[in-house]
Amino acid sequence: MEYTVMMPAAGSGQRMGAGYNKLFLELDDKPILIHTLDVFEKDPACVGMILAVKPAERERIQSMLTQFSITKVKALVAGGSERQQSVAACIRAHGEGGIVLVHDAARPFISQSVIYELVQVAKEHGAAIAGVQAKDTMKFAPVGIVEETVDRSKLWIIQTPQAFQYTVLQKAAEKAEAEAFLGTDESMLVERLGHPVRIVESTYDNVKMTTQEDLVFGEILLRRRQGNKDDSSRTRF
Repeated sequence: MEYTVMMPAAGSGQRMGAGYNKLFLELDDKPILIHTLDVFEKDPACVGMILAVKPAERERIQSMLTQFSITKVKALVAGGSERQQSVAACIRAHGEGGIVLVHDAARPFISQSVIYELVQVAKEHGAAIAGVQAKDTMKFAPVGIVEETVDRSKLWIIQTPQAFQYTVLQKAAEKAEAEAFLGTDESMLVERLGHPVRIVESTYDNVKMTTQEDLVFGEILLRRRQGNKDDSSRTRF
């Protein structure tokens, strides 16, 4: 089943402490962004990618795509100050229907099997999101005082990709924009339509590269996936 990927890539490196877009940081001599794009570049079912980028970074990103032979990016659109605005720009640039995946550009360790299941579930039901069940004890403490210990068996930690029939996502985004509603992810916008969103179980490896600690974990994941026991590779800051 074919799909298109929409990827907000206009963030900053604030929490990473990099002083610039964290997607340009390198793991094993390759930018995080390229590691993520490469997952979809190598998937025959992926028919295209749309990236929302900062206009000032467009030229640099285009150069990276050429350098690392990423050929499936069909548009670089101007990203907004909020993730939701960036995804909305991707939605407008696509306009071709079918199944679309929204994926964090800083999640390079998504597995192919999870992608395939998301696409199939979205095709059948309209909306599917990747997630893992909470492992730790969860407390509800809105003002710093515990009011309740929450049943963690009912809680999911949500990741990306999030997969949708294009028309479902488009309608959800347009409704949010018309009502000046800002959500935390695309699933939240779809939920506001009253449309059911199904969860596809992902893996705990599918981490988002947000802090320096994540980068250390990312190096370990890369070496494990590549079967590389050599510790000579280092993250560049």
